[in-house]
Amino acid sequence: MPHLSTEEGLAGIAWLMVAPGKGILAADESTGTIEKRLKSVDVLSTEETRRAYRQMLLGTAGLEEFISGVILYDETLRQKTTDGVPFAEWLSGHGILAGIKVDKGAKLLSNFPGEKITEGLDGLRERLAEYHRLGARFTKWRAVIGIGPALPSRGCLAANAQALARFAALSQEAGLVPIVEPEVLMEGDHSLETCEATTALALKIVFDALFEQRVALDQMLLKPNMVIPGMKCPQPASVAEVAETTLRCLRRVVPAAVPGIVFLSGGQSEVQATQHLNALNQIGTAPWELSFSYGRALQHSALETWRGQPANVKAAQAMLYHRTKCNSAARSGKYTEQMENHPAAVA
Repeated sequence: MPHLSTEEGLAGIAWLMVAPGKGILAADESTGTIEKRLKSVDVLSTEETRRAYRQMLLGTAGLEEFISGVILYDETLRQKTTDGVPFAEWLSGHGILAGIKVDKGAKLLSNFPGEKITEGLDGLRERLAEYHRLGARFTKWRAVIGIGPALPSRGCLAANAQALARFAALSQEAGLVPIVEPEVLMEGDHSLETCEATTALALKIVFDALFEQRVALDQMLLKPNMVIPGMKCPQPASVAEVAETTLRCLRRVVPAAVPGIVFLSGGQSEVQATQHLNALNQIGTAPWELSFSYGRALQHSALETWRGQPANVKAAQAMLYHRTKCNSAARSGKYTEQMENHPAAVA
């Protein structure tokens, strides 16, 4: 890992995170979320099983070929491999940046029924300093925006944008690159057009807040949703429609100073997330790198294969390696459906 320092280093780290052919593995599930994931494969969630699962993921041979950074949870950043090496140190030794989720989760927003605000600003400056000492080099904060009758409200969008901007400013102050994640959720029956309008408005308000808080846009990354119809929408969109609408939306509101856009997968399947990223990169030149920061869309098959059994580790790691390889190909628009049937054919 090259040595990078202060302001030049933050911009340099941001570019490293969206290096050609690479993306980010989101392994930052909270204790409650990872408990649900482990339960789905009949694994009891304990500190040790969570550590073993994260070690299975991070210990995948060749992961550094396609992954530039891994977002960790507070517990994981403090844990070690079975050989006693802190995970952040282990990642750094393999050329992968360690990151950390720093928000405290989305809670009900007072006076705004059905809407949420992400909390965690209290004490954040001190926590960021500690995370930097523990080896983190970037951070992430997620805001959730729902679509429904009369939703989202301007009040909800503004409150979450301010929190994202304060988080980003504090992260840069601490020498950490912030990943700003305003997620417009896929739940609901809304159309592709409604998602586009909502996403554009949310991003505009976020960037207005970032500007007001003097956040250096060349020292951050954006992690947005793709523009996709709601899961219950009677009119699904094709892969091409999702890519074209998403890129049009982003071009209208995201400043070119941002080095890269690392999409979240949301409720997409593993293959859908890869197909959409591939189509986005096939359209043409964009002012930013178009990459990925996937959680379930990278981990699902690996988790289903692992099921807490040491004997399944290698097979589970092969699944993760395959998914990262497919998304690496999608970063240059070279992914094909044949790669799913013939993993060795992934270029």
